[in-house]
Amino acid sequence: MRLLLVFNPHAGGGRAARLEGPVLRALESFARVDCHRTSGPGSATERLAGHSLDNYDGVVAAGGDGTLFEVVNGLCAHPDGVRPPLGVLPVGTGNAFARDLGLEPGAWENGVGLLRAGQTRPLDVGHVESRDGAYHFLNIVGAGLPVAAMLTAERLKPFGSSAYTLATLWQALRCRSEKFELELDGEPVRQDSLFVEIANTRYTGTSFLIAPDARLDDGLFDVVLVQRLPRRRLLRLFPSIYSGTHVRYPEVTVRRAREVRISAPVGLPLAPDGEMRGTTPATVRCLPGALDVFATGVS
Repeated sequence: MRLLLVFNPHAGGGRAARLEGPVLRALESFARVDCHRTSGPGSATERLAGHSLDNYDGVVAAGGDGTLFEVVNGLCAHPDGVRPPLGVLPVGTGNAFARDLGLEPGAWENGVGLLRAGQTRPLDVGHVESRDGAYHFLNIVGAGLPVAAMLTAERLKPFGSSAYTLATLWQALRCRSEKFELELDGEPVRQDSLFVEIANTRYTGTSFLIAPDARLDDGLFDVVLVQRLPRRRLLRLFPSIYSGTHVRYPEVTVRRAREVRISAPVGLPLAPDGEMRGTTPATVRCLPGALDVFATGVS
């Protein structure tokens, strides 16, 4: 087996750098490994998109969700049928996609185990088109509160895995809503909401179970909308997101769709997989089984 390891030494606030040696030794115990160390934003996508991957049996993303976002966009620059399978080693701050593979944050050794086993499954990939360009994603693309929280979380990175949670709570208490206009497989939905999350996976951030019934292989997104609500009720709802029971609140709507068109009276920034990419209006499509991933089972 020959693997291309994309390693982000800056993941996890720089804590991933000390894991490079152990990760390489673990992979080299059963595979030939070429290592690309990311040097900055866009480095992973550029490396994968600009070179042939024909000689590799797998591409391994070692970092957080941001690293994974870049790797997926590099892989998807290649045509269907010639993309090597994707392996995931969760060594970053946010590892939402890894959770849906059964990998807890920091459990990179278990990710190595999935690579060693060699079993892959075709999983869905999201694709976004907006006036600012197009890209792919694996987890979730959000608008409204998630974007504000992400920007705040950048300033709270010294708090580690708690940064996104603290940022989301702070922004939620500000209670700013947006007048979203959606089309879900052609059906119009208009709602004044704190946020919209178009979810391919169950988790977002570090531990929010935002779409508890989402599946990576059903060919559909779970679209989660939360209406504007009083601060006191919001404080009651917020902790329930950890367990996914927020979907029982009448202010929370969950719909399923393969294609989502999203717009608002003003262009709103979009946040795919913890990154900032494009603005509304945008069209988000689910590409069923577009990427093989090293996994023994998915939620």
